[in-house]
Amino acid sequence: MCGIIAYIGSRRVTPVLLNGLRHLEYRGYDSAGIAVLDGEQLQLYREVGPVAGLDRAVPKDLGGNVGIAHTRWATHGGVTRANAHPHLDSTGRIAVVHNGIIENATELRARLEREGVEFRSETDTEVIPHLIRTFYDGRPLEALRDALRLVSGTYGVAVLFADHPDQFFVARNGSPLVIGLGEGETLVGSDPQAIVSFTRRVIFLNDGEVANITREGVVTSLLDGAIFAPAVEQLDEDWIVEDKGDFEHFMLKEIFEQSQSIHRCMRGRLVASEGNAKLGGLDLSPRDLLYYKRVEILACGTSYHAGLVGAMAIERLAHVPAAAHVASEFRYRNPVIGPDSLYFAVSQSGETADTLGAVSEVQVKGGEVFGIVNVVGSSIARTCGRGTYVHSGPELAVASTKAFTSQVSALLLFSLLMARTRHLSPHDGKAFLDALLRIPRQVESYLQDPGPLDEVASIVSRARYTLFLGRGFNYPVSLEGALKLKEVAYLPCEAYPAGEMKHGPIAMMEEGTPVVVIVQDDSVKDKTISNVRECQARGARIIAIHTQGDHEAAACGDISIAVPRTLEYLTPLLTVLPLQLLTYKAGVLLGRDIDRPRNLAKSVTVE
Repeated sequence: MCGIIAYIGSRRVTPVLLNGLRHLEYRGYDSAGIAVLDGEQLQLYREVGPVAGLDRAVPKDLGGNVGIAHTRWATHGGVTRANAHPHLDSTGRIAVVHNGIIENATELRARLEREGVEFRSETDTEVIPHLIRTFYDGRPLEALRDALRLVSGTYGVAVLFADHPDQFFVARNGSPLVIGLGEGETLVGSDPQAIVSFTRRVIFLNDGEVANITREGVVTSLLDGAIFAPAVEQLDEDWIVEDKGDFEHFMLKEIFEQSQSIHRCMRGRLVASEGNAKLGGLDLSPRDLLYYKRVEILACGTSYHAGLVGAMAIERLAHVPAAAHVASEFRYRNPVIGPDSLYFAVSQSGETADTLGAVSEVQVKGGEVFGIVNVVGSSIARTCGRGTYVHSGPELAVASTKAFTSQVSALLLFSLLMARTRHLSPHDGKAFLDALLRIPRQVESYLQDPGPLDEVASIVSRARYTLFLGRGFNYPVSLEGALKLKEVAYLPCEAYPAGEMKHGPIAMMEEGTPVVVIVQDDSVKDKTISNVRECQARGARIIAIHTQGDHEAAACGDISIAVPRTLEYLTPLLTVLPLQLLTYKAGVLLGRDIDRPRNLAKSVTVE
């Protein structure tokens, strides 16, 4: 959600900034802009729509070696050129790009207007350059600090002063910024994707930190002025920017990468001789694990669905009470934080604002939270301090696919680890591991022959309404399937526990209504088939996602799609695949923007 790229060095800055913006497009945005210092002249260009439009608007001969740029996802004010970033002060000599929300923007705006400032936009961001101007006496860093002390809310900002063409400034509070250190050049991005083409040596800013950026490097300080030496880290090779290869869209590429991403999540974490797993990032001994009497999972969207699978696996495998919570609701219900409860914050980006808020609430009340994230150095990873990376690699499509299966894999490993500290025998642990090790090959096998999904996509794309049903471990998968269909194809649909369907959604049944039912050969198969019969009696058209070789389940579908057989706990890693492909195919049929669906953002950094 929104993106920042900034650069200073010896290269011509415009191509660097536009390249960075293109690598941030996956985050979601509706307008883009760039501010460049050409000599001491501040040049500003902004456009509504894709970065390609901004590229066309920027003069090809524009000079300068320092600049800032931004992709905006509208929060305050409509999608207009005036509301696009960067924003300038009244003199046109200070430019600011900003991710986040300024919560006291209304009060600050009123104060500035009383002082004679005229605003040109509806945004909360525009108060920042005007505030900086009120404090500016030739010392840019001090003016930035003074301005930010008046600001309440979240921000990641980059600020360019026309009077100081040999530097720019950045600051962070709740919105991520990463500084890239090159040879004779320095970059800043809101995401490693924006800078990894140039360097893998990075500094992750923390909340309350400010940085003075020059060609030679960085001077970091706190908002109160105290200077400190930051930690320099090396980005993993997984974060080197990739293209779509032979695939038409990143989403399809990432669906097909899941055999590798699941394998990466498991790599080095299986102890076959003991039928156990190890998650070193948790730093929890068997005695520590025995202390915890509950597991609580905090997440949003797709990560919440992965959390539901994880909670069910922890209860069924380890016999420990567990629950998943929507993070945006959790923090505001004044939750009771038990001292013997273990909390996980699950997020692909590691920047999800609502999940970060839930983490803070748990920590304020003395609880311990561990992160399950994909992005190294992300806010949740750094705030939690301990946890597990899922190692999915870059996920550039807005609609998450491989992160879901990697998160489920990580939670299954934790379930096994916790179960082995309690009642699970080495023999049963080895059987679980053997089945888990087969999953990557089974994913690859299914994707080579996914079944009649073109026909299903054609039916669903013409339907007024589609219902997804599942039970047990596959109810969360049905939720994920419906979410994906809404995200990518913009089609009306919903998901329900199959047994709950007759308590409302059955009223939607009419002749030909598509119902996608996950009917696995598991402990709830007979109940699920009974629910299918209820739908058929009302004229619904059944699409059955069933276990390979299960003829009874296959026969209950008007269209049947088989997935490989595995343990009940592990079925979500396979049953989600046809739903991901169905969504993709329906979106293509309808001409949707597959990788960047409307109104959505990859990294949701505002509440």
